Amino acid sequence: MLTITRLDIDDAYALIAGARAKAEEIGVPMCIAVTDESGNLIAFERMDGGKITSITLAIDKSFTATGIKKSTHALGKVSQPGQPAHGISSTLGGRMVVVAGGLPVLSYGEVVGGIGVSSGSPAQDLAVAEAGVQAFSEIQS
Repeated sequence: MLTITRLDIDDAYALIAGARAKAEEIGVPMCIAVTDESGNLIAFERMDGGKITSITLAIDKSFTATGIKKSTHALGKVSQPGQPAHGISSTLGGRMVVVAGGLPVLSYGEVVGGIGVSSGSPAQDLAVAEAGVQAFSEIQS
């Protein structure tokens, strides 16, 4: 029998609130998704002005980060031609995202979910996702 640690809705809201605060600070409205340890959506927010195309990207970034237990930008590096994961972005119905903005969420060293952010540049998406993870880390302390 397994005991699984997963994010609850309050954790998801904390992740989104931290990400939203950073998005507001940098002036870029974002789509923010939080998934559980299995990559299933827990919560989602599309800020006013968040791009319509970023809805699915944010969800899939969170799914990817949870599934690979790494950042999506780390996957981007190894998915280039000639690299070991080349072509992975076309797997799982195209859900594997290889651009920055998806991060796993850890609790006591264990992946308990993920956050995905989209609507800005890759660097902006990453900064907003990092702010969400930081907000979650602060409530874990």
